[in-house]
Amino acid sequence: MLIVGIAGCNKFLDEELKGQRSDQQFYQSAEDAELALIGIYNVLTFADADNRLWVFGDVASDDAAKGGLPGDQADIGLIDDFNVTPDNGNLETVWKICYEGISRANKLLDNIDGIEMDQEKKDEIIGESRFLRAYYYYWLANIFGDIPVHLTTPTPQEMQTKVTPYEDILKNVIIPDLQEAATRLPEAQAPSGIGRPTSFAALAFAARVHLFLKNWEDAEAAATQVVTEGGFQMMNIYSDNFKYATKDNPETVFAIVHLAGQDPWLGNRLNQWFAPRAENGYGFNVPEQDFVDEFEVTQDGVVDPRLDYTVGREGQTWFSDTVMFDPNWSPTGYMQKKYLQPLTEVPKESKADGELNYIFIRYSEVLLILAEAKNEQGKTGEAVNFLNMVRTRARDSYLYDETLPGYGTIPEGLLPPVESTSQGTVRGLIRHERRVELGFEFHRYFDVIRYGENYANNAFKDKEGFNYEDYKHFPIPQSELDTNFELYN
Repeated sequence: MLIVGIAGCNKFLDEELKGQRSDQQFYQSAEDAELALIGIYNVLTFADADNRLWVFGDVASDDAAKGGLPGDQADIGLIDDFNVTPDNGNLETVWKICYEGISRANKLLDNIDGIEMDQEKKDEIIGESRFLRAYYYYWLANIFGDIPVHLTTPTPQEMQTKVTPYEDILKNVIIPDLQEAATRLPEAQAPSGIGRPTSFAALAFAARVHLFLKNWEDAEAAATQVVTEGGFQMMNIYSDNFKYATKDNPETVFAIVHLAGQDPWLGNRLNQWFAPRAENGYGFNVPEQDFVDEFEVTQDGVVDPRLDYTVGREGQTWFSDTVMFDPNWSPTGYMQKKYLQPLTEVPKESKADGELNYIFIRYSEVLLILAEAKNEQGKTGEAVNFLNMVRTRARDSYLYDETLPGYGTIPEGLLPPVESTSQGTVRGLIRHERRVELGFEFHRYFDVIRYGENYANNAFKDKEGFNYEDYKHFPIPQSELDTNFELYN
């Protein structure tokens, strides 16, 4: 029996609570289909404190350390140290959340054909459901590798199933879902549809997945379509992607929406997880020195402006001209800023009720995907054009951001255009650019792993517990091992 009890909000969740009905009573109308779709979206958000994708994307990587108090959330520290066993609680919570989303998507897809409703709206709901199912499988596959796959609602007997190999999941589950979503979703959403994917979001997502498969031609084709037809553009100021006033902007390809002051809770709890304890935060997911050192600096000491847009560090202000960052807030001396709001927007007493979205795909990443795909095919001269577009936006912040010292003039030697025609050199520069451009957006660990064993061993050379074969993916949770006996066969 499926119990449906979903409350809404004033953007993409706009339905009232409808109570409880069985499967036989539900899936009867267009309204039921929309409610079931909202249920799939509800699992996405970081309103749930158990949504720990950041632990695997950031803390496990060379960008971040656990942070927080030494004994707090010890399971996160074990992941940071690559001392992970199947009973680690973070494995369990991510597994549960993602499979819940998949279960809800499968249930709707199993039943929607029998609902009489407008065909265009039905197509959109099918497209959104398949996009979201791909989203959940993307995280599961990249975190756990070979996992059980269900594309329909399984019977109890079918829950006992062997794993599907990692690459097969990408090729035969995620890519087909995104291809189908791209044919059914609209090219743009109305303002009331913020937080819902478009056909171009599906193409951009597919382009990223093709990178993991090294399907360079397919990645290039999908990213090219997004660039030439999608209508996206980068914000003039990089940090505007991570501010409440400018969070819904043309650089966002797909984001998970959060709203403060809702019942049930829809606020972004990352605002408390990552904030300093001095501001009623927990101080987790803190930048390492190696990440800070990745940012380019001119001969005159002017740093890539993305560093201070991303990281709080000594000698710099902290969201206010009157508050200086205190390095004692963090065990590494740094804190990340992308999902934090100032106290003037979210006071201490409601710290967990943040309102910033989690941006899953930005347009700047699509440009870097296109650069990587072209370069890997030997089209290095074309690749550097898209790489330089991302660097130019960062450099030109000095022409738009009045808070930067020397505003109005680009410092000499800052982020010069890439001119190399060497495939290997440009490959390294693209990887560098992804790291500084997308830092603390939960992608770094998976990039490190897909770049291969040599790259990963170098990135984690100071981590004694890291072994590439052991940690290409993390262990399947103990709860699944205890209940799915086919995993042993």
